Amino acid sequence: MVECAERELCVLLVEDSPRIAERVRELLVQEEGVRVLPTVEDETTALRALHDEPVDLLILDLQLKLGTGFGVLESLGGHRPTTIVMTNYALPQYRERARQLGVEHFLNKAMDFERLPEIVARLRSAKSMEAPFS
Repeated sequence: MVECAERELCVLLVEDSPRIAERVRELLVQEEGVRVLPTVEDETTALRALHDEPVDLLILDLQLKLGTGFGVLESLGGHRPTTIVMTNYALPQYRERARQLGVEHFLNKAMDFERLPEIVARLRSAKSMEAPFS
């Protein structure tokens, strides 16, 4: 179990492509105050990790080895961390479904990948301002 410090932004990446997962991790570890939990590749493991760990940010692919990102979102309902969907399937109907499920950010991997660090930095900054001082 990886524990995140109180002021760290604790991130769970749900991605079944090792190449994409590594690229995302490389971007995130450069951000100060961000802790990335071990990457998971399927719906069941994602749900287990979200149940077991205090996660601030969920970065979620829609097409997984087993299950889907939508399955994760539907299982969590409104009880989920801030979510960024990153997909190669940025179809309008997927974007709309994600919006209906309360997803805060929907990124097309091919076109929006470089926006990820900016979004994470904003979330990290917001978390550090809300955390109580020791």
